[in-house]
Amino acid sequence: MRLSGMNHVTINCAPADLPALRDFYMTALGLTEGPRPAFTFPGHWLYLDGRPVVHLAGRDAIAPGTRAPARGGAGFDHVAFTAEGVEAARARLGAAGIAYEEAPVPGFPLHQIFLADPLGQRIELTFAV
Repeated sequence: MRLSGMNHVTINCAPADLPALRDFYMTALGLTEGPRPAFTFPGHWLYLDGRPVVHLAGRDAIAPGTRAPARGGAGFDHVAFTAEGVEAARARLGAAGIAYEEAPVPGFPLHQIFLADPLGQRIELTFAV
């Protein structure tokens, strides 16, 4: 087996949190909403370059094969996206009033921007510099 990349991240949340999460990922990262299978629970699939990379799943309770809504998570630290245009990212986040922290990577030609979604889950944007 050989891995060729990350397929998607699924974020479980309370159904009432879905609009805020959808709006955050669309505003902060420029993802677009696209087709989603007719699951028995509400949610959204958010797309990047024609691929559904963020799956939002609204679940009120634990059901077989699912996990409770995330709030801080056990062991999950962050999800990272490769990004371009660090100045444009700063402008986009600033215009939307989204707080972020920057972290140059010592000894590597990389620069990171960290932000948090409405549930407090950390997101990293990694830029080659």
